[in-house]
Amino acid sequence: MKVEKNKMVGVDYKLTVDGQIADQSRPGQPLEFIFGTGMLLPKFEEAIEGKEPGEKVSFTLEPKDGYGELIAEAIVDLPKNIFMVDGKLAEDILFVGSQVPMSDAQGNRMMGIVKEVGDEHVKMDFNHPMAGKTLNFDVEVVSVRDVTPEDLQGHCSCGSCGDGCGDGCCDEHGHGHCDCH
Repeated sequence: MKVEKNKMVGVDYKLTVDGQIADQSRPGQPLEFIFGTGMLLPKFEEAIEGKEPGEKVSFTLEPKDGYGELIAEAIVDLPKNIFMVDGKLAEDILFVGSQVPMSDAQGNRMMGIVKEVGDEHVKMDFNHPMAGKTLNFDVEVVSVRDVTPEDLQGHCSCGSCGDGCGDGCCDEHGHGHCDCH
């Protein structure tokens, strides 16, 4: 069976960024997703379309086909006092590299990365961690099968497993069984 729209596909993959492994599937635990439903990057799906189990493919995605270019306006200085919890500064999360869940003025949830902690402000980067990066994938298709009713219950889209955008479905790298991006 070939990889095509609305098939349950399992892949083993390795993502290399800047010469380092940024993410990979665990042995015996392929990433499974319903092909053609927007769960993964469109160019990733395009690269494996028509492949059969056992076939391997390597490909590179430029930032525009991955997580986009870095957006300068997404790096902002926020007043340090917004990181107060119960009258105390949340120092356990205020360190360079810390990922902090936040909300914008409209209540939209987003993840920010602490870039700098100053006396009065905290510099936060709300770009996707892989924005501006060239993504190098090595992928092996390990399974292709028809979708079952159980598959449809076990995979979410925005709003069906948390507070409105796949919360709880994605791992720390933004991968999972939903549109985490």
